[in-house]
Amino acid sequence: MVVKTRAARLLQCAALAAVLKFAEPSLAANAEEPPPANRNSGELPKPHWAFQPVDWPKLPAVKNQRWPRNSIDQFILARLEAEQLAPSREADRLTLIRRLSFDVIGLPPSVAEIDSFLTDQRADAYERLVDRLLASPRYGERWARHWLDVVRFAESAGFETNLARDDAWPYRDYVIRAFNDDKPYPQFIQEQLAGDSCGEDAATAYLVGGPNDAVKSPDIVLTRQQRMDELHDMVATTGSAFLGLTVGCARCHDHKFDPIPQNDYYAVQAIFAGVQHGSREQRPADWDQRQRDAEAVRQSLAELDRELKRFEAFEPLAQLPGSPTNSLSDLRAPIHPRKNVERVAPVATKFLRFTIHATTSSEPCIDELEVFSAEDSPRNVALVNSGTKATASGTYPNSELHRLEHVNDGRYGNSRSWISDEAGRGWVQLEFPTNVVIDRVVWSRDREEKFSDRLATNYLIEIALETNAWHGVASSTDRRPFVAGAKPEPDFATNAMPAEVAAECVRLLAKRKETEAKLKQLTTMPKVYAGKFVQPEAMHRLHRGDPMQEREVITPGALSKFGARLDLADDTPEQLRRLALAKWISDPANPLTARVMVNRLWHYHFGQGLVTTPSDFGRNGARPSHPELLDWLASEFVARGWSLRAVHRLILLSATYRQTSAPDAKALSADASTRLLWRFPPRRLEAEAIRDAMLAVSGKLDLKMGGPGFDLFEPNSNYVKVYNSKQEFGPAEWRRMVYQNKPRMQLDDTFGAFDCPDAGQIAPKRNRSVTALQALNLLNSKFVMQQAGFLAERLEREAGTSRSTQVRLAFRLTFGRAATTAETEAATKLIAQEGLPMFCRALFNANEFVFVF
Repeated sequence: MVVKTRAARLLQCAALAAVLKFAEPSLAANAEEPPPANRNSGELPKPHWAFQPVDWPKLPAVKNQRWPRNSIDQFILARLEAEQLAPSREADRLTLIRRLSFDVIGLPPSVAEIDSFLTDQRADAYERLVDRLLASPRYGERWARHWLDVVRFAESAGFETNLARDDAWPYRDYVIRAFNDDKPYPQFIQEQLAGDSCGEDAATAYLVGGPNDAVKSPDIVLTRQQRMDELHDMVATTGSAFLGLTVGCARCHDHKFDPIPQNDYYAVQAIFAGVQHGSREQRPADWDQRQRDAEAVRQSLAELDRELKRFEAFEPLAQLPGSPTNSLSDLRAPIHPRKNVERVAPVATKFLRFTIHATTSSEPCIDELEVFSAEDSPRNVALVNSGTKATASGTYPNSELHRLEHVNDGRYGNSRSWISDEAGRGWVQLEFPTNVVIDRVVWSRDREEKFSDRLATNYLIEIALETNAWHGVASSTDRRPFVAGAKPEPDFATNAMPAEVAAECVRLLAKRKETEAKLKQLTTMPKVYAGKFVQPEAMHRLHRGDPMQEREVITPGALSKFGARLDLADDTPEQLRRLALAKWISDPANPLTARVMVNRLWHYHFGQGLVTTPSDFGRNGARPSHPELLDWLASEFVARGWSLRAVHRLILLSATYRQTSAPDAKALSADASTRLLWRFPPRRLEAEAIRDAMLAVSGKLDLKMGGPGFDLFEPNSNYVKVYNSKQEFGPAEWRRMVYQNKPRMQLDDTFGAFDCPDAGQIAPKRNRSVTALQALNLLNSKFVMQQAGFLAERLEREAGTSRSTQVRLAFRLTFGRAATTAETEAATKLIAQEGLPMFCRALFNANEFVFVF
């Protein structure tokens, strides 16, 4: 910009002077780049601090030997003394237990917990409190929410439809378990990148936790762009979450500031090239035993089928048009969406074609087409894993659910079905690997009976040894008329059998149905939105990031300028690619991984990290306020087995953490943002902690863990999800907020104002605003008024009718402390004028309730 006036130039200079004035002088002295005058001195520029190996620094000398409680304090105190500042005194016990409780578990301490701590005379009372809170299952719930922000996790797809992902919640439960189990950080990384390799299927939901455009297009340019955007989300999130690098900036060109060539970006993209958005089965802990049990049940089913085969002699064979039938009673059972059996005389074939001429509605759909051999132990010879190939007249375009390969994959249900691309018609053809003798065809619209539309009502089944010699074996013409909603008839028509034979058939059919149900129970696994994996094609570098401008092939790998070299062959199996990247990231020699994670822990404990850009440790990120402390913490992290809980404990036991938050004029003048930690930085609680605290003090908090979450929005089944916040709340909505079904790009009317991230992108740190809308929401929202009413009922129930007793209990529940005489008198007067619920609403709005000091 050209500065044209003297006033403008002065304004510009003043702004620059202000920036320089407030720059931390000791940080400026740590600049790693030599000044331009030294560029030609023959010395190489010093590498950026974050790219240098982690060194275990020596503890600095300090003058005040009595203040430090552990090594953290020596680093903090050394810096304070250098700036001629002093640390604050230790906070009182009531402040500490409230601070610790919100910090570690996200909930206020109960009155009993406060009293126990205040009266505990043991020398290690504080240490015991820290250990108890870190061992609480509530700890995982609190810290999982932080991680879910970092990795942009949400339970809807985003974009214009923003449809819910009903099976995404297991990832949230996985993260909670991981924190509660104190999983070593390298294991935590590996499970999220390759949990399918180690029995943690839900963990890979991390890979597909971001948005994806579910509305596909026949336009090849748009389709490729959508796919590149999906992969970009995985690459960028992995770079920021684990490495603290803006790897995504190298999508179109070499990174402008950090040593990340464009080739490196596409090498990492090749790692993820086989990951696709979607759901897959989640293997339970007893997976191996279930597989063994299922095989035994399959053998029982095969034996039952052999016994039932003798009753086929009484079954009518399928008849073609023109075949003689005596009456309506000679016709076969009507078509049904769940299952249809076509029995034919044993016949040899190499091909089978199912042609549909009419349906109940729209394009025809088949969820599974089965063909059984005429043997004592019949086999489904149509299965793709038997070598059978499927072709079709056409397939519904751009759908992950409705694909041709689903027609013979052995899996039932609408979500794995074939749909034609023509209204009311279409055909599917099977080619068997060898000639086979068959006597039965079974097909269904939806074996799970969730859908009955798109059902074929007029069809012809043909076979051939050569594709130019088709002849029909079954059709819809000899079936009774279709009746919508009718129950399916048995596989065998027992009315044509002698009474004793019919009774035995009914018994065996009942036993088979029971055995089938048992097999379904053993083999039906819960689904989780954790991605699907396929062996990818070769990855190319894209000129300027344009998906239509492919250049040279890029093999899978990692960032070439960091850590050990990782170069994989282009034919490396898909899963091994992700495993290799996980090991590369978690290698102790990687200069970034440990630094980034301990900085995140520090950030959430003190409100800002030692590096204030937690997901950007590159040259454009902030420099650390205490670089030696950061490296010391990273070294301790690795040495202590990558235990997050161990690092938490170091921080929480420090004198730095235990300081009062009281202001000091001199220190504020020198360090208004408390970067040097001369006191504990006070801060407003996040939305989740405020909401959970209200439920806790009102007595309505439901501490049920895990499972599907609750919704803060009205139900809506439109093809484009409409999000309207609920205005009525019941027990279903009284769980901790971490269990909310978290939609993308949508925030609820009440707590969305408290700087909740919308998961549209990563949120390594939240804003901490104080706005009028927040106060209005805490005063007037229906949820807050409801909980204020419940708190009033609790006060009446537990404190009786005495207003002063109610006030004293209310202060202890909400603030953890006793009310002063003046507060009791003022509160009693307010209750007399406005009522007890209004007094409770006032408590929920108090700074003392929504801030931690």
